Amino acid sequence: MKNDRTSNPPETSKPVTINGKRQAPLSFILIACGIVVMALAIASLCIGRYGVDIQTTFAILTSHFVQGEPTWTTNDYNVIMNIRLPRVCAAFLVGAALALSGASYQGVFQNPLVSPDILGVSYGACVGAALSILLYMNTWQTQIFAFVGGLITVFITVSIPKLMHRHSNVVMVLSGVIVGGFMSSILGLMKYVADPDTQLAEITYWQLGSIAKVNFETLRYTAPVMFLAAALLVAMRWRLNLISLGEEEARALGVDLKRERNVIIVAATVLTACAVSLAGTIGWVGLIIPHVTRRIVGSDNKRLIPTVILVAAAFMMVVDLLARNISGFEIPLGVLTGLIGAPIFGYILVKQRNVD
Repeated sequence: MKNDRTSNPPETSKPVTINGKRQAPLSFILIACGIVVMALAIASLCIGRYGVDIQTTFAILTSHFVQGEPTWTTNDYNVIMNIRLPRVCAAFLVGAALALSGASYQGVFQNPLVSPDILGVSYGACVGAALSILLYMNTWQTQIFAFVGGLITVFITVSIPKLMHRHSNVVMVLSGVIVGGFMSSILGLMKYVADPDTQLAEITYWQLGSIAKVNFETLRYTAPVMFLAAALLVAMRWRLNLISLGEEEARALGVDLKRERNVIIVAATVLTACAVSLAGTIGWVGLIIPHVTRRIVGSDNKRLIPTVILVAAAFMMVVDLLARNISGFEIPLGVLTGLIGAPIFGYILVKQRNVD
């Protein structure tokens, strides 16, 4: 009974102190982030090459629940319901999935440099998706192949340090670089043998990252899996704190370290694979958003995990808005996240060095 009480500490909404500064309660932070996400979602629905005013947007969104005379055109309805609303949902899901999996990987491996990209998960999932494209499979089968590819990649990456009997952070990162490079080469080979008229273009689309082709039919298959995996990670967020204590301390608190690590890794890999199946390879989100969120709420995973979902969703909505509005053609999301994410991460490293 004592171990159970210790291993599952009660959560609190009281303010905490981070770096000597008093922080707001978690509930207040989540509400504030939720308001920002809602505002960005509305902006994403209204803003674009085909502008729709906010009153018409709300009228279209509520038309299925409130009976009334239509005040919008057919084009207005199609733009909001069939084009932009699926993109907003996809931006939320993809951003939240990548950042949540990144924060979970960083917690379970006790390494702030770990992310779905560095561990090679994104490359492995992309290889699985590319293989399904070469075999002319449907969307559901593509998601399965992406998941299996990501899971195999994580297994190989984690196994290399064990075979070397070295468990340092540097070895883990180097293992991810090796496996990611190998998967990237396999992907290049697949592109070489792909049909240049059909398959090659689709595989290249996966690599650049985009949610332009996402629709509600695709989300119907993917979203439930992502919600289940995300709910599992959110439910286990306090376990990440115990895992970070080390193997002996975790066992003393009644935690089956190996089993719970495996559960977290599988759930995070499912999220990454689903994100890749929806939007292709989008880098930096799983690395920088957890770091940015830690500067807001601290390193406690009980506060970090819920907050990182909303911060990442807001970030991805901003990126998608920029991708389809700053030029005459749509910029791939993976390009923009790299252009934005790399300077932000460099700034965080400089600030961290000054603090140290």
